[in-house]
Amino acid sequence: MTDFCERLDLALPLIQAPMAGTSTPALAAQVCRAGALGSLAIGHLDPAGAAAALADLASRTDRPFNVNLFAHAPAAVDLAREAAWLDALRPRFAAFGVAPPAALSTIYDSFTGNAAMLGVVLAAAPRVVSFHFGLPEAPAIAALKAAGSGLLASVTSRAEAEAARRAGIDMVIAQGWEAGGHRGVFDPEAQDAQLSTAQLLADLVAWGKLPVIAAGGIMDGRGIADALEAGAAAVQMGTAFLACPESASDGAYRARLAADAAYHTVMTRLISGRPARCLANDFTALADTPGLPDVPAYPRAYDAGKALNAAAKAAGETGYGAQWAGTGAPRLRPMGAADLVRTLGAELAATQRPA
Repeated sequence: MTDFCERLDLALPLIQAPMAGTSTPALAAQVCRAGALGSLAIGHLDPAGAAAALADLASRTDRPFNVNLFAHAPAAVDLAREAAWLDALRPRFAAFGVAPPAALSTIYDSFTGNAAMLGVVLAAAPRVVSFHFGLPEAPAIAALKAAGSGLLASVTSRAEAEAARRAGIDMVIAQGWEAGGHRGVFDPEAQDAQLSTAQLLADLVAWGKLPVIAAGGIMDGRGIADALEAGAAAVQMGTAFLACPESASDGAYRARLAADAAYHTVMTRLISGRPARCLANDFTALADTPGLPDVPAYPRAYDAGKALNAAAKAAGETGYGAQWAGTGAPRLRPMGAADLVRTLGAELAATQRPA
C-alpha cells in the first residue's frame, strides 16, 4: 500500500474506476485533487475524442491519473446472428414507433492493434494506463512502459493474472463478481468461475507474483480496510462514484440508484454482447423472452442496445439504459467526488485507530 501511494503521491490507496460513458474529466480531476487516483475511460472514443478528453483532464489537474482502454479481440461479424437479434428486438422498437437498425456496426475499436489510439495515449503520457477485456500486443505495452506509464489490467482469474504478468503488466485489478459494469474476462465465451472479490483477492495474494488491486462491492472505508488487511495494495471503486455530480449518469439512472432498484442487479449480455452487471430493468428482463436468439458479439450488439435505449428515451421510457451498477449500489452516498474521497479516507483512518 505504501509503495503504491508513494509512487503516485497519493493520500489514499484508492482508484476511481474508469467507467466508460459515466466517468468524466471533471470526476477524475476531483478525485485526483482529493488525493486518490482519478481515472478516465477512453476505450469507447475514437482517437480524436480521446485526445480531446485527455486534454480536458490535463487542463484540470497536474496530478497523476489513470487512462483506461479496451483490449478485446476484434468483434466477430456474424450477419445471420445479427439479423436474428435485430428481428427479435423489432417488437420493442415498434413499441416506440421506430424500426431497428438495418444492420449493426462495430461502434468501438479495440486498443489492440490501434496505432492511432496508441499515439494519442503516448502523447498524453499518463502516469497510469489500465486495460479491460484483455491485453494489447507486446509492442504497445513496451512503448507505454518506455514512456513511463505504469500498467494495470483487470483480471477475473489467476490464469488471466499470469497472462498479465507474462505480458509485462505491473499490477492486476482483481475484479470480483460483485463489480458493476462489464466483466473484465479475456474470453467472454470461456467458463467464468464467478469468484467474489474476497475469493479472487485471496487467490491472487497467495499467487504473489504481482501487486493486487481489489475491485467489486467496496463502498466505504471499512471495505477498503478489509481489502488492505487481506493483502491488496489498493482498491478500485466505481459504483460509489455514480451519484457524484461530476459523473455523467443521467437523472433516471440516479433515481433508480436511490430507490429499491439498487438492491436488484443482474449480470447480462443483452445490452452490449458481453457480460456486465446492471440494474435490473426492461432491457435485462428480455432474458425471459421465449426463443430469444444468441446475442451478437461485443460491441456490435451494443449498437442495437444503444439504438433501443435512444428510441425508448425519446418516447419517455427510461428502462432500456445501460444502468451499470455493482452489488454495493444500496450503500451509495450522493456527494461531490472530492468529498467522497475525503470521507473514505476518514473512514479508513478510523478503522486503523486503536480500540
